[in-house]
Formats: sequence, C-alpha cells, structure tokens
Amino acid sequence: MKFPFFVLVVFSFLSCNTPTTVPAPVVVTREVADQYEPKPYVEIKHPEWTKNATIYEVNIRQFTPEGNFRAFEAHLPRLKAMGVDILWLMPIHPIGVQNRKGKLGSYYSVKDYYGVNPDFGNMDDFKALVKKIHAAGMYVVLDWVANHSAWDNPLAAEHTDWYTKKSDGNFQPTPWYDWEDIIDFDYNNPEVRKYMTEAMKYWVKDTDIDGFRCDVAGFIPIDFWENARAELDAVKPVFMLAEWESRDLHKKAFDMTYSWSLWNEMHAVAKGKNINGLVEYMAHDVNAFPEDAYRMTFTDNHDKNSWEGNQYLNFGDALPACMVMACTVNGMPLLYSGQEAGLNRSLRFFDKDTIDWSHLVFADMYRKLFELKHRNQALWNGAYGGPMVRIYNSQMDKVISFSREKNGHKVVTLINFSNTPSSATFQMEGKQGPYKDLFTGNTIQVGGNIRLSLPAYGFMVLER
Repeated sequence: MKFPFFVLVVFSFLSCNTPTTVPAPVVVTREVADQYEPKPYVEIKHPEWTKNATIYEVNIRQFTPEGNFRAFEAHLPRLKAMGVDILWLMPIHPIGVQNRKGKLGSYYSVKDYYGVNPDFGNMDDFKALVKKIHAAGMYVVLDWVANHSAWDNPLAAEHTDWYTKKSDGNFQPTPWYDWEDIIDFDYNNPEVRKYMTEAMKYWVKDTDIDGFRCDVAGFIPIDFWENARAELDAVKPVFMLAEWESRDLHKKAFDMTYSWSLWNEMHAVAKGKNINGLVEYMAHDVNAFPEDAYRMTFTDNHDKNSWEGNQYLNFGDALPACMVMACTVNGMPLLYSGQEAGLNRSLRFFDKDTIDWSHLVFADMYRKLFELKHRNQALWNGAYGGPMVRIYNSQMDKVISFSREKNGHKVVTLINFSNTPSSATFQMEGKQGPYKDLFTGNTIQVGGNIRLSLPAYGFMVLER
C-alpha cells in the first residue's frame, strides 16, 4: 500500500522527535521450539503387516458341527481367499461351571487363563492351528478377558484379595451389569496386574499368537495396558485391539479400538433417520481422532447380528450399503462368523448353534472390497492410508460421497442412504481421469461436475 506524501512527512517528523522503545528481538531457543513442535499422539509402533489388514471374528463353538480347532482348520483356505488377514478367536479358555449361563456357558467366564477349553481341543491342537494360520499367511489374536473371571477360577479361592467386594465383603460381578456368571478383579492390587501380564506373555511366548483382543478394555486402568503392551512387545511385536472406543487407549497401549459410533449412525440412517449423524461421525473422525489410530469398523459382531429371515435385523435393505461404508471409511473392517453366509439369526451365546455355510451370499462382495483395500493405499489403515475428503453433491441430505488418496492411489465412495433412487451431481474437481467401478467393472470418466444415478440404498466405489 502507498501512503500519501503528507502522511510520510508527519511520520518522519514524529519518528525523529518522539522517544521510542524498540522491542528486543525474540530469541527462540531449541527448547522453546521443541515445546511448540507438533508431536504424533500415537507412540506405539504398529506391526508392519497390519498396514492394510482386515480382521475376522471366529466363534469356534458355532463355526462347525464339531465346534473345535481341527474342524475350523478346513475353513482357512476359504477365509484367506476372501481376503482375511487377522483371525480374532473368541476366548478359548475353560469356562466356569458355577453360576454358568445356559448349557455351555459364556466364553467370557474364564476358569483357567493358562488352559484350553476341552470342547475345542487341547493345547497341542491350538498350537497346530496357530501354525496353520501362519502358514496360510494370516495372523491370529486371542480374545483376552482381563476384567473378570469365573466364580470357580482357582484364583478366587487362592487370592480372595484380588477381587472387588460388595459392602458385605462378598464377591461381586462387574457393577451395573447382569454378568452373574463372573466376578470382578481389583486392579488396585499390583499382584493382579503382574499375574495378568505374565499370563498374556505366556500365550505369546509359548503359542506364538500375534496379539490380543481385550474384552471391556476401558474398565481396566490405562496404565496397566500401557505396561502390558511394552512387556508384550519385548517378546515380539504384537497387535492389540481394545473393546472400547476412546482415543486415549491409542497412545501407548492399543493399535485399534471399536467404532461403535459408526455402527450407531449407520443403524440410525437405515432406520429412516437423516444422514446428519453420519456426516458428524465423518467430521469427528477427520478432525478429532489421532491420524495413526486404527478404528475397527463393522456392521456385525458377536453382540450384533445383521439379518433375520428375509429381513435384515439391524440395517434392513441398507445393509450392503453399510457394508461398503464400513470397508471404505478410515478404519479396519471386521467380519463376524457367518456374516459372509448371510447369517439369518443371532447366534445363541450360551448354547450350541451351528452356522449354515451353504450360501455364501456376501463372500464375493467382501472379497472385492478386501482386494481393493489390499492393493489401493488410499484405503490402508491409520497413517498408512489417505484421509477422507468430502465430495459435495446436489443431494446432500441423502447421499454420502467422499474420496481418499495416498501416493497417487485414489478411491471414491458414493452411497445413497435413502429408500428412493437418487440422481445427483457430484463436484469432482481435482479428480479428473478414468475410474473403474469396483462392482461392475465399468470405466467412468471423471472430471469437473458429473451426474450419476444411484438406486435406493445404492452405491458406487470408484478406483484409480
């Protein structure tokens, strides 16, 4: 900006005759500079093999008529071909008898942390399964129940001070829950922490598993998990999944936590609510969640089942669209036992209920989505992948559209979350070029604004 001449003259006069104090230059020391330097929140190092991994929850009891490790082995080639990388085995330990629920009891009522449920086989059978999983190029994590044990776990008799108590001095289930078949550990006792850490290390050392899925992880102090992770990593690099949704667990303890909030928002949309909550989820994921924290995304797990009879139980006709969402947003997609077979009921939890594998109705869909995740860096996990960037469209109240990009790899996801067809114009500036539709194989030329039609609960996944 040029000042008028008279202003410059006055300024010159004042500057020559008015005493002034010149601020001393600011000296930025290295210590000060380090203080304001941004630092990554996640301090743990993810195992390299998790960078583009998928995960599958295995219910050994219900997977086959035999319900054991050896029978499950026959499914390994199929799961590998579908694109599964990590097998999460629901608890394999002996189940308590005292106060047992149902005929067979809950896997999460652990009677012996060093033992194997005889219904599933013996320790040699388990070790053989782990070896076969590794030979197939997959990894295995064990479900770990650190928060509580069965009433008849020998620890309850040998170490009564390891458990929390009611006001009358008796054992108690985890407060506020109807978990009458278990009693609650007291993590204010250092001996509990040492025992549980040593037991986890035993399974890594002696059976060569690759990590743990930790039940109700948020009920246990974070400093326990942070120390356990450090001790486990000293044995071998492990992968840790917390049954919880909180970013603080990612700092020094867990690679991945649950994304229950995504499930909730997809379910709400499938039940007829607007997509505002889903958009809010995306905004919070991009802006508030640590970049290198993995989130587990799913439409199904052992607490939630997808459909019943001819009607989808949780998501209705929106289920395939939600499956696409869970596989292309930031996160690691999960499949639960039987989901690829269109499991048409909620599996019984305390009794035998064999999965029907005769119709793998969703297996090919998941195979395509998982292959895309493996080959396209945009969809990789955490900081390995690309951020979600919103694509604006002319039907913003119905259609979710976003892109992800990493090292020249691009994926565009378009989903109509309404029960009526939608024709929308998408603003694709900066994404020019040919894209391949994942499900039809057709090539679509993208550039500038492009108009596309999507059927009710329809979707497109475009790759470049």
